Amino acid sequence: MPRLLLCDDDAAVRDSVRMTLSGAHYEIEEAATGPEAIASFEASSPDAVLLDIKMPGMDGIEVLEKLIARNPDACVIMVSAHGTVATAVECTRKGAFDFLEKPLDRDRLLLAVKNALSHVGLRRENRALRERLRRETVILGGSAAIREVLSMIDRVARTDARVLITGENGTGKELVARAIHERSDRASGPFVDVNCAALPGELIESELFGHEPGAYTGAQTRYLGRFEQAKGGTLFLDEIGDMPPAAQAKVLRVLEEGQVQRLGSGKNQTVDVRVLAATNQDLPAKIGEKQFREDLYFRLNVFPMAVPPLRARREDIPILASHFLAEFCRRHRLPARQFAPEALQHLSALEWPGNVRELRNTVERVAIVSDGPTIDASSVRRLTTPLPPGVAQAAASADPFAACRTFEEFKGASERLFIEQRLKANAWNISKTADAIDMPRSNLYKKMEKYGLK
Repeated sequence: MPRLLLCDDDAAVRDSVRMTLSGAHYEIEEAATGPEAIASFEASSPDAVLLDIKMPGMDGIEVLEKLIARNPDACVIMVSAHGTVATAVECTRKGAFDFLEKPLDRDRLLLAVKNALSHVGLRRENRALRERLRRETVILGGSAAIREVLSMIDRVARTDARVLITGENGTGKELVARAIHERSDRASGPFVDVNCAALPGELIESELFGHEPGAYTGAQTRYLGRFEQAKGGTLFLDEIGDMPPAAQAKVLRVLEEGQVQRLGSGKNQTVDVRVLAATNQDLPAKIGEKQFREDLYFRLNVFPMAVPPLRARREDIPILASHFLAEFCRRHRLPARQFAPEALQHLSALEWPGNVRELRNTVERVAIVSDGPTIDASSVRRLTTPLPPGVAQAAASADPFAACRTFEEFKGASERLFIEQRLKANAWNISKTADAIDMPRSNLYKKMEKYGLK
């Protein structure tokens, strides 16, 4: 139940407001003076505050200043019987969320509180998303190779120089781009990423530069392209080596002029955007084959950064594997687990052609299959060591994924194994299992029927 702090020196007003808000299922705390309100705010951290302006001793505006000083995210609704535009503006400037005049209208009061709590919820959600993004985009490792990458990130982030990030698939090129953005003066602006390989050739220009209504068949409304979406921030062109030649020429023009022209428009739009690009291809070789523009390459390659493959920094594998395991258990509400030292040694000895992405997927697969707080070397070895041709069929019954031919089949096998293990852990109690995995019982019954679990 949302908690509100009501501060007013008039007991009759507090009674009236309390009855209105209690009837709407809000929990109310009361204060008759400014110091009482500050003490209550510090003790209980209410979701929102209703604060009268005219009070003896410490007035509402002074209380507002102290609340905001203690918590800049405090959501405060100011109330006054002598409201003026100047007073409302002053309160807003000092951090108030809204301003209400007495006598309080019931519907206006309830709407203001609802909007305030919605605002608080959005702030919390945004903070949680930012924290989750920070955890998921952190670059882990202590090897000399990764320390060099982090050093280069810190140096180039302070500038607006364009960066061309190269490396094999799965090495973390996007993480490097996001780290550069987060450490730059543009961190408060948007980070817009474009996978050039995933966009069809006929759509990539519209996606990058935008279009006006009627620019082509099906273009019914104005669309701001990725360059304009990233205004004031960073545009990340991933897989730049797969960009069609026609789009390369237009990107070159934007980089040279700092202006973009939407399809179907004769006007140029100025864009203030930093461009980062990444590729796993040999762009100089593509230039020699006339598949990539040399002038665009030089425009993008102001500051080259090569991200090392995982096999070149094996000492980081235990750190990464343990991090991915902890993240997986937290995300899926599983008991905390850890790798045995021998298991980490085995992971560190592998080649990892898919690099960090492959390691993450392997760790999650091992976490699904393994039981107990410690994952031993045999569990890891069984799911990571390629089987000889004559042994694969015999091992199929031991390895639930051996028969999987496609990713969809692997997902189905993983889901079946996960549900079966949770059912066993809860002695096949359907209600307890459904609660443990946060799944409606009806859905769990359907999954059990689907996978033949009895």
